Amino acid sequence: MALPLYLRPRLEPLLSTLLDEGALLHSLVDALGSPLNLLLPEHITENARRFRDVYRRHHLAGRIHFAHKANGSHCLVRALAAAGPSVAGVDVASLGELRHALESGVGPDRILATGPKDPEFLWLAARTGTRVHLDSPAELEQLAALVRGYALPRAEVLLRLAEFAPTAGSGGVRLLSRRSRFGTPVRELEAALDLVERHRDAVELTGVGYHLDTTGIEEKALALENCVQALDLCRARGLDPRSVDIGGGFGVGYARDAGEWERWTTALGQAVLGNRPALTWRGHGYGLRNEGGTLRGSPALYPAHRASAGPAYLDDLLRHPGPSTGRPLGSLLLEHLYDLDCEPGRALVDQCGVSLARVVEVRRDSGDVLVRLAANAGDIALEEHGVLVDPVLVPRGGSPEESGEPRGGAGVFLMGNLCLEADLITRRKVFLPRLPRPGDLLAFANTAGYAMDFHAHRAQRQPVARTVAVTREGTSWRWCPDERYWPISPSGGSAS
Repeated sequence: MALPLYLRPRLEPLLSTLLDEGALLHSLVDALGSPLNLLLPEHITENARRFRDVYRRHHLAGRIHFAHKANGSHCLVRALAAAGPSVAGVDVASLGELRHALESGVGPDRILATGPKDPEFLWLAARTGTRVHLDSPAELEQLAALVRGYALPRAEVLLRLAEFAPTAGSGGVRLLSRRSRFGTPVRELEAALDLVERHRDAVELTGVGYHLDTTGIEEKALALENCVQALDLCRARGLDPRSVDIGGGFGVGYARDAGEWERWTTALGQAVLGNRPALTWRGHGYGLRNEGGTLRGSPALYPAHRASAGPAYLDDLLRHPGPSTGRPLGSLLLEHLYDLDCEPGRALVDQCGVSLARVVEVRRDSGDVLVRLAANAGDIALEEHGVLVDPVLVPRGGSPEESGEPRGGAGVFLMGNLCLEADLITRRKVFLPRLPRPGDLLAFANTAGYAMDFHAHRAQRQPVARTVAVTREGTSWRWCPDERYWPISPSGGSAS
């Protein structure tokens, strides 16, 4: 009999301890419904401090901003507001996020406005003194007109650059820099600086940066080195920029065991080739396909086990040699006296949350076990981002040993509550210690980054998950609705 192909989640002590509180978790779902999101607001500040430790290690100054789009909760932003400017600020990508950061207590000097910007967003950013990361000449023109039209102070801006090219001295190595909808191509930098100089009465250039939808360290090294050279050009023209903004994309390790991840991905390829039973619903290949007995394509999967992620990835990037200079990138920044800015999203909320869903039905269908949850794929959107990891089974009462059912890895497919064939919470067969039963909970760990509320919707009038802030106080847990969490006050009734 084939061994279960587990992909067990990586759990740090605080989240692991919370998942051991079965009675508390069931009582919360009983009271507030399924699905239910739990957040650990104090952990985001711990993650920010780990990033800050990397800055200290490389003797760099600069700003860390939480990419708000990763999670829309109140408690995470309010926790950062209370932690102070030396820890982190907030990166906002909409008018609503900017308003939310301001009303949560984050000062405008700790906010960076990014993403597509409408006039209202630009006006409020300029009116409050929020720095603006500009994506195009049109945004610069629009911002300058608003500053002049409403007699506002000069706005601090960064230029987002894109489409980087190998520089002189890179040994002819061709590095891929993908086209992006965000930013001005670096070959058009001179024209962009002409525009900045024309609007010097309305804007002040404080830095340049990039947005790359990749975790590839070589591509990011190329972009960072290009940005240092861009700042040198700015200073040669009499401008006074101070920082390089490297965006986000630092990654998260979701799976706890490298061997499990390697076994599963190898087995997926064998299943697509027909050399072993299918691992997925209707033979879904996650980007792989069988062409005449040859495996083609590439897996559209997030690398669930990562040797380097979050602050460790930033450290690796700063130690990485620049493609043309060969100098470690952290040393390059330090030698030029440039600050480093970054906007972690997923990495800053690593281990900050869990999504709970109640088991409603367990049935067999053509040899498979189908488990229907009181939740849907929009509520628990790990697979939307290619993240494959097992949930944690939280029995309704007692332990698996007390249930009289044998342990040994029950393979199940997890279905959602929508009347849609496509509403699959997992396309892969998930292995659990035993078959779940109606009333049990499945806890999906580490959903705070994009998987908790980014894709949530009210299709078919199904309820959207409520969000609860949970804090540890001694040996007890306290909780309150997300919107009622403030770091200066007790966080609700104690439990457990």
